Amino acid sequence: MEYTNSDDATNEKLIENGSSSSSSQPRKGGLRTMPFIIVNECLEKVASYGIMPNMILYLRDDYNMPIAKASYVLSTWSAMSNVLSIFGAFLSDSYLGRFNVITIGSFSSLLGLTVLWLTAMIPVLKPTCASLFEICNSATSSQQAVLFLSLGLISIGAGCVRPCSIAFGAEQLTIKGNSGDGNGRILDSYFNWYYTSISVSTIIALSVIAYIQENLGWKIGFGVPAVLMLVSVISFIIGSPLYVKVKPSESLLTNFARVVVVATKNRKLSLPDHDSDRYCQGHDSKLKVPTDSLRFLNKACVIRNPETDLNRDGSISNPWNLCTIEQVESLKSLLRVIPMWSTGIFMMATQSSFSTLQAKTLNRTLFGNFNFPAGSFNLILIFTLTIVIPLYDRVGVPLLAKYAGRPRGFSFKVRIGIGMLFAIVAKAVAAIVETVRRNAAIEQGFEDQPNAEINMSALWLAPEFILFGFAEAFTPVGLVEFFYCFFPKSMSSFAMAMFTLGLACSDVVSGVLVSIVDTVTSIGGNESWLSTNINRGHLNYYYGLLTFLGILNYFYYLVICWAYGPIQGEKHEDSARKKDDKFGYRELPTS
Repeated sequence: MEYTNSDDATNEKLIENGSSSSSSQPRKGGLRTMPFIIVNECLEKVASYGIMPNMILYLRDDYNMPIAKASYVLSTWSAMSNVLSIFGAFLSDSYLGRFNVITIGSFSSLLGLTVLWLTAMIPVLKPTCASLFEICNSATSSQQAVLFLSLGLISIGAGCVRPCSIAFGAEQLTIKGNSGDGNGRILDSYFNWYYTSISVSTIIALSVIAYIQENLGWKIGFGVPAVLMLVSVISFIIGSPLYVKVKPSESLLTNFARVVVVATKNRKLSLPDHDSDRYCQGHDSKLKVPTDSLRFLNKACVIRNPETDLNRDGSISNPWNLCTIEQVESLKSLLRVIPMWSTGIFMMATQSSFSTLQAKTLNRTLFGNFNFPAGSFNLILIFTLTIVIPLYDRVGVPLLAKYAGRPRGFSFKVRIGIGMLFAIVAKAVAAIVETVRRNAAIEQGFEDQPNAEINMSALWLAPEFILFGFAEAFTPVGLVEFFYCFFPKSMSSFAMAMFTLGLACSDVVSGVLVSIVDTVTSIGGNESWLSTNINRGHLNYYYGLLTFLGILNYFYYLVICWAYGPIQGEKHEDSARKKDDKFGYRELPTS
């Protein structure tokens, strides 16, 4: 995820690092670096994603953690990983460079996975149970500290590797003087192979690693990801002499902070006339004056004293005392998308951890003696997603162009709304299925045996995952396209930063909601809806609550759409814009 570097700036930096054919140093970069970079990213994903699906079972069974608390821990862990992705991108762009940040992240992930593996290997790092009565103690503070340390290190690793890996690979293929069609085809091929490998990695993580954990135990189930991460680190380090290492520059986050700081400093300053030349313009700027919206921020680009604020060549002498019009307008663009961005937070909040608990109680035999892993049901979502998006792109869009006069298919507002409706239906179906599952468990005499397998097929869970797959195929894509339309081209890659931040907020909302529901429903000694014994709890009521909140969120979305009104990207679809600003599906995450 790259915030600021322009192609020209990147190419100039590549010359400094020995990528130019005219350099006396050995040539660096190129396709020969791709195996090291892609293997690093793929194995990191297999390792980190592989431990996530069944982690709630590990926390419940080995750490004796109530499922509400375990769900809160996992939501916080996921949120931290997403937030740190933004921090990792900022750190690489502004201070350390991508190679250093990826290296730090890889070692952090390796250390975190090793510590997690040790919790399964060393008995003293987990709570103990009295063998006679199976009365298990809660985890001590030190035991929880070791567990949370491992999860924190894994999050730091993910936050450093994931936002930097794809851009670092692209830097190896950006060669001065070769920006034509040939280089473009190489980059396209790289992006295609990169995302294909990431998709395969995610599938392996959710299937093979989950199967190992369920059938061979946690010692091997956590040991395999740790070994894979070790291979990932070694692979990346071996390729170090071949890499082009671009020097860090400035991040948009730094520019945003400057605008706020300077506008606050100038809060008592009166704004000049609209056509005044006292506004600071950047080099090759097309903007002469700032827009009238959010006028307070305009004070950040007002030149108070040309002799002290500007150098002789017209550049800004101190960037923390004066900003350009472009910097101010970039921050305004960010603030304008926040209302629409907020509508996707609740939609992306799901209940996958609880689905793993449900699947554990169901008959998962597909053929022979093979049991489908309880933590692998997200594969249904991924397969649905990979079918729906190409089908919509290759079949749906041409049909809409032919019969509805929409050459680019549904507008992003419609896509977001369709995805939200699918998510609402998915949560309603989840409530119905859980009602059927719970009633079957009670009727079969398993009310006090939450780990018992009931006579009910796990395929009952498939419809909700299919519906969530449809939701993921519409809303996230529509949101990123909306960001892409609203941001200037210089900020187009910042769309993924906003999307990642939305995922983090969704995880926080999920964790807080679980905590509130567990606390409120257990008042007076009542059995919590989210009881550790899911046969006595009421997950169906919780899913019903999610459905109701999803409907409220949808109405909120309609209000936000009305407030935005017609958007320029929906009214103007000329060929030039389609060529320059076409949304790239390659920017979407694969999980």
